[in-house]
Amino acid sequence: MKCALITGGSRGIGRAVCRKLATETAYHLLINYQSNQAAAEETLRDVEALGRTGEIIRFNVADREETLSALTGWQEASPGARVEVIVNNAGITRDGLFMWMSPQDWTDVIQTSLNGFYNVTGFFIQQMLRNKYGRIVNIASVSGMKGTAGQVNYSAAKGALVAATKALAQEVAKRNITVNAVAPGFIRSDMTGNLNEEELKKLIPLGRFGEAEEVADLVNFLVSEKASYITGEVININGGIYS
Repeated sequence: MKCALITGGSRGIGRAVCRKLATETAYHLLINYQSNQAAAEETLRDVEALGRTGEIIRFNVADREETLSALTGWQEASPGARVEVIVNNAGITRDGLFMWMSPQDWTDVIQTSLNGFYNVTGFFIQQMLRNKYGRIVNIASVSGMKGTAGQVNYSAAKGALVAATKALAQEVAKRNITVNAVAPGFIRSDMTGNLNEEELKKLIPLGRFGEAEEVADLVNFLVSEKASYITGEVININGGIYS
């Protein structure tokens, strides 16, 4: 059984990616969530309604022991399963000016976006190397490309994720594993729900926020055979606000 794991798959971009992969691929989907089980189950119902199989798997990507325990348990219960695709989507924001940023707000954001990538990808990378196939897509951010005031922690985490993407891509390319990043700008989702869309879209050349489904289309392309010669890339999807 070939599987795709989407972290933070219960809502927003993660849910859109699950739906798109259910529509366009034959993967059994592993939908990771941390706290909102109802949302994760709703995503699973969407996947099943699209004729694909899946399951929800609960763990906090920022917690190494919890992540390894959950993934080990899943692997032991599914001995024939093979994760070929990882979409590292889980991320949180704790915005605020750097001068007032608490150590906890700094650490939580770094742990989720950057250490989450390490914890999840590190669990499966040897298996991918042995099987000589893999598709890893990291969800970065425009903040990690240009930096955003009030998001020094988030910009640092996503910027580091971009650098890690480029480095890992070089390490594993000979084994037919691609590693790419997608850097969304303002995408309509729970995370951007409290932003002033009317004001912010004036800054965007295309004049609107993006949709989660548009990001999912890009992720779907990157995990497909059509993208087999693309690795180590960071693809901006931001309506022209920064590229």
